Amino acid sequence: MSEFYALVPAAGSGSRMGSELPKQYLPLAGQPMIFHALNALCSTTDIGTVFVVLAPDDALFHAYDWSRFGNKLQPLYCGGATRAESVLNGLLASEQEPDDWVLVHDAARPCLTQAHLVKLIAEVRDDEVGGILAVPVADTLKRADGTQRIAQTENREGLWQAQTPQMFRIGLLLQALQSARDVTDEASAVEALGLHPKLVASEPTNFKVTYPQDLLLAELLLSQKGN
Repeated sequence: MSEFYALVPAAGSGSRMGSELPKQYLPLAGQPMIFHALNALCSTTDIGTVFVVLAPDDALFHAYDWSRFGNKLQPLYCGGATRAESVLNGLLASEQEPDDWVLVHDAARPCLTQAHLVKLIAEVRDDEVGGILAVPVADTLKRADGTQRIAQTENREGLWQAQTPQMFRIGLLLQALQSARDVTDEASAVEALGLHPKLVASEPTNFKVTYPQDLLLAELLLSQKGN
């Protein structure tokens, strides 16, 4: 039987948030932002261990109380300069079996739910390639020219917006990331091998906090979840 693990790359600075504090540690609903993603992953019984990949010089992680997660949460101080490098380093450091599954999740997606995780695992666990949470593109898409004017309208048919977690066999993902080091998500690396990951329908609430105003929406959603 294959085991399930989670890996959260959290070695970045989140410069677009305009804060000196790394984005993953910004306060959100009474906790650092990363807490909410880790809580969802650690609360999932199918997942055996949750690895969080930190920058080698991270001095903030142990300033917070993670005791509620026990040994299920394991920090790895091997983050790289890019997301792909952090994930690759984390996979190598975790030393798990190639046939086991890993769910890679963004630290800045705090509104992940148990329902999202249960659905992803159920729909992908028997897949030959793996898959990701995603939502169909609903808005009309415009391509800009060099002067910030509309050059053309893009056809959104068949387009999906990628989310996380992205779930793949550890051996396959290692192979993919060692071959494609400039990707922005794990699925792109797997696609570069000529494979076609599965799209698992998610919800817009599982969004990535990127700009300061996103914190307000995340706070609202988490408060509703708590109620």
